[in-house]
Amino acid sequence: MRIAVSGSIATDHLMTFPGRFSDQLVGDRLHTVSLSFLVDTLNVRRGGVGANICFGMGQLGVRPILVGAAGADFEEYRAWLERHGVDTDSVRISEVLHTARFVCTTDADHNQIGSFYTGAMSEARLIELKAVADRVGGLDLVHIGADDPEAMMRHTEECRARGIPFAADYSQQLARMEGEEIRGLTEGAAYLFTNEYEAGLVESKTGWSAEEILGRVGVRVTTLGSKGVRIERAGEETITVPCPQEEAKVDPTGVGDAFRAGFLSGLAWKLGLERSAQLGCMLATLVIETLGTQEYELRRSHFLERFTKAYGHDAAAEVRACLA
Repeated sequence: MRIAVSGSIATDHLMTFPGRFSDQLVGDRLHTVSLSFLVDTLNVRRGGVGANICFGMGQLGVRPILVGAAGADFEEYRAWLERHGVDTDSVRISEVLHTARFVCTTDADHNQIGSFYTGAMSEARLIELKAVADRVGGLDLVHIGADDPEAMMRHTEECRARGIPFAADYSQQLARMEGEEIRGLTEGAAYLFTNEYEAGLVESKTGWSAEEILGRVGVRVTTLGSKGVRIERAGEETITVPCPQEEAKVDPTGVGDAFRAGFLSGLAWKLGLERSAQLGCMLATLVIETLGTQEYELRRSHFLERFTKAYGHDAAAEVRACLA
């Protein structure tokens, strides 16, 4: 199964604030917020939604196709991704802009405040999926993640026009989108990914009820934080998958991307929705235990041991047969 993952390619600048954001906020002064947080640490890491998802899929042994735009400073990052099993030949390189930057501060309660500089990401709208499909011999699924908003819309429209199944996953871009844009990105999606808060925001902005959304997409996947994930299909029983117990809670950045990487890998292996969600939750657990979105190491025996403990021997046997 050939899966293309479109989304941002970025460098993450991750900082840690030892206090709590909530202690610094004055309720009747939120309309004039002016705050500066003295942070303890700064870590510069590889990131971006599309690259993070592809890295996770590569770790599992699935060779995903990364679709996005980066700057001339991407070559070292490209080598890293290729070394970890990612096809980067469809990444567009800008002649004038740097690769995007994500700057994020995490407090003691794991709340986050972040900013994103788009840079070369704005050129993702110039990428034609037909060229990607022709190069690899066709596409079975395109995951349309957070990216240049116009690129997201163009990729969605091209998938519809060419009959390519697609997954809608607006994540960080949801806040800036209006109802009409969200409806355009959602209608006809084979999969719709959101977290629990975003799920409510989608319903509020589109004016669609939960039932109406289920009537417009194939599968609705809602991550629930530490409670796991909920999978819904019209006329089918809801599937709920819990998260494995984490060994440590280091940094939540990239956890959602890791879940998608595992879930998409399960689809590529034709493991079914429940098993794919379990795979996603296990990979997400590795990320929350690690500082940085692509710094975790997937050791096959250790991964399967923890997967077995969380989901049982039968589930692990299915994954073992596929895992590189």
